Amino acid sequence: MPDRSGRPLASVSLDADDLWSYMKTHGDAGWERRPSYLARFLPMACDALEEAGVSITFFLVGFDAAREANQPAMRALVERGHEVGNHSYQHEPWFHLYSRDRIEEEIVQTEEAIQGATGARPLGFRGPGYSWCEPLLEVLAARGYLFDASTLPTFIGPLARAYYFASSQALRRSPERRALFGTMRDGLRPVHPYQWRLPGGSTLLEIPVTTMPVLKLPFHVSYLLYLAQYSEALAFAYLRTALLACRMAGVEPSLLLHPLDLLGGDQVRELAFFPGMTLPGRRKHDVLVKVLRLMSEHYTLVNMSTHARAILARRNLATRTPDADHALAGAVPTGATLG
Repeated sequence: MPDRSGRPLASVSLDADDLWSYMKTHGDAGWERRPSYLARFLPMACDALEEAGVSITFFLVGFDAAREANQPAMRALVERGHEVGNHSYQHEPWFHLYSRDRIEEEIVQTEEAIQGATGARPLGFRGPGYSWCEPLLEVLAARGYLFDASTLPTFIGPLARAYYFASSQALRRSPERRALFGTMRDGLRPVHPYQWRLPGGSTLLEIPVTTMPVLKLPFHVSYLLYLAQYSEALAFAYLRTALLACRMAGVEPSLLLHPLDLLGGDQVRELAFFPGMTLPGRRKHDVLVKVLRLMSEHYTLVNMSTHARAILARRNLATRTPDADHALAGAVPTGATLG
C-alpha cells in the first residue's frame, strides 16, 4: 500500500542483542557476567538513524530493559521517535522449545521491563534467533499484539549453522544448539506478510524479515557489511538487485538491523568471530546511512507498527495455519542468523 506520496512502504527494525546474548548463543565463557554495550550503542544507533532521517522499531530483550544502567538510553529511544518491541527476556534461540507457560511468563516479564524502562508497551514480537511456535503465536494474539516478526524465509540455515559450529566447540556440545538456524525448508515460507489463523479463531499478522524473492537470499545489513569487507560496490549492487526483485514481486521490504551493523571489531573485540567485524565502526556507520538513504529513494521508511496497520488495512491478506507451516518447513521453526 503506497503512502500519500505514492511510494510503497518499507519497515526497518533493529534487534538490540547485547554483547552477553551473542556470547551466550555462541557458547563463550564469561557471558554469565552479562557484559553490555547497550548504554553506548543505543545513542550511536539513534544518531545514525537521525542522520538518515528514519524512525524504526527496536526489539528489546527484557533482561536488558530491566537493568537500571540501560534504562536512560532505552527511554531515549522513545523520546527520539522510535518504537519498541518484545524480543523475549533471556534471548535464547531455543525459545520455541519452551512450554506455553514459560513462553507466556517471558512475554509478560519482558513487557513489564520494557514499559518500566521506556513508558511504552510493545506492539510486536520477534523471537530470538527467529524462533517461534504455535503456543507463542497464541500467547501474542491473546495479549493483543499487533504483529509477529519471527520468520526468516531462507534456504541458507544449514550454512549459518556450519559457520557457527566451525567457530565454537560449545555449539557442537550443546544439545539445544544442534538445531540452530533451521533447515533449507525454511526457504519455502512466504516473503509476503500473511495472517496466522490460530485455534479458536484468533488471527495474528506475520511480517517476515524480507529475503530476496524467489532466491530467498538474505539482504539485511549484516549480509551487506560482509560483502562490503571485500567490495562496497558489490554490497550495494547486491542491495539494488534485492530491492529490484522486491519491486517486481510487489514485496514491501522489512529490513533488519543488528548492533554489529554499527559496532566494529575495533569496538567489540569479543565478537571478532562474527562476519563483518573486520570493518571499523565508523565505516559501518557510513554504510548503514547509505543503505537507508538508498532504500528511501524507492520506499517510505516506517516503523513496524505503522507498516503492520497498513498491511492489515488490505482486503487480500493471505492466511496460514502454524501446523501446516511446520509440516511444510520442517520440525525446527527457526531462522538463519542470530537475531
